Amino acid sequence: MPDLLSVEGLCAGYGEARVLNDIGFALRPGESLALLGRNGVGKSTLIRSLIGLTRRQGGRLRFAGADITAAPPFRRARAGIGWVPQERAMFPSLSVEEHLTTVARRGPFDLARVYDIFPRLAERRANMGNQLSGGEQQMVAIARALMTNPRLLLLDEPMEGLAPIIVHDLAAVIRRLIAESGLSVIVVEQHARLALSMTARAMVLDRGRIVHDGPSTELLEDNDKLGRLVAVAA
Repeated sequence: MPDLLSVEGLCAGYGEARVLNDIGFALRPGESLALLGRNGVGKSTLIRSLIGLTRRQGGRLRFAGADITAAPPFRRARAGIGWVPQERAMFPSLSVEEHLTTVARRGPFDLARVYDIFPRLAERRANMGNQLSGGEQQMVAIARALMTNPRLLLLDEPMEGLAPIIVHDLAAVIRRLIAESGLSVIVVEQHARLALSMTARAMVLDRGRIVHDGPSTELLEDNDKLGRLVAVAA
């Protein structure tokens, strides 16, 4: 099966500053990847580079067989890359339903399906973006990305700052999407064990380089190795 995403020798950053060095990996259709590492090693920069929001200083990207190296963010989104930013990007003047319908594209994810995934959003469909809790805003951010009907979903710190019960619920949603939707998913997450429990594969960055790439179960079962790579034991 051809790769959905192929990254070759990617070097990228902001302005003249380089954050990523010689990043290379591929992702198959339907594959799930946890992107791990200490703070400041380049995880979010890699996500932003895939959607086209950093300054590329070298390397190539291919998506669904097409070269997207020079493509602007909106063309990457149209090609099938969905992004859930760390900041959630709520618009206070838009209702929940308007957040979803303004970006909708034809495909399996429509209002009925995302409301089935997030029943709370169906209840809050008329509420404005600034009337939502942090957990509800994150639900909207994920649902909004799904409404673009992507082939690859990028999740940047989806659990950050959320209550444990919301983290539990969102993790269940992400597992369901991975298991049932056929989406390829890349998750950046500080809670390493949580990310590993949701994904089939794990990649660890350190100082802008890939230092580990292998099955998620391997790291889950090796506390010492996990601790050395991401400086956590849980």
